[in-house]
Amino acid sequence: MTQKRISISDLIKEYFAMHPNQDMAHGPVVDYVEERHVDLYGRKPRDTWRAIRNLYQRGFLIKVRNGIYRYDPDAVTERTLEDFTPEQRRQILERDNYSCLECGRGERDGVQLHVDHVKPRNLGGTADIDNGQTLCAQHNFMKKQLNQTQAGKRTFIRMYEVAKREGNTELANFCEDILDTYDRHGINGHIKWERQLKG
Repeated sequence: MTQKRISISDLIKEYFAMHPNQDMAHGPVVDYVEERHVDLYGRKPRDTWRAIRNLYQRGFLIKVRNGIYRYDPDAVTERTLEDFTPEQRRQILERDNYSCLECGRGERDGVQLHVDHVKPRNLGGTADIDNGQTLCAQHNFMKKQLNQTQAGKRTFIRMYEVAKREGNTELANFCEDILDTYDRHGINGHIKWERQLKG
């Protein structure tokens, strides 16, 4: 009888089980998984960090803060990330007239359509028709990246304010150009920044 292959997720669970109720940075976890994987299979694993995030999304790990996770044996509530059934997808597309809710385009315009969770699955969003929406590939991608672009915009605002305070005109102008690009494309408009007058 062939032995079951030990997955990257299995190795991550193994490590956290040896360190219950401890806040663990991803570095030591990745090191352990890579070392064990090399011992078992003679090569380094791929995407260990992604597998850690997936275990958090499924309820096996608790996210303490960015890059820090904890395994609490009493709090494990592993769940399957829900996806829409083919019938639900059809109903959502029909309800939305086979058009992206952001731009109104559809397959008739040569645009690929996605059925998206309004509340993301990793935040507890369920596969209910009311939690579904039709987006084109472009707007679905933009939605998924907004958290990253928010962090980026805030970083450029801070950098801009420091540059203005220190009189670093070159850096301030660079940041203004980036922030103007955010505004021009309507990305993260809820994050306001104030252009400071040239002194």
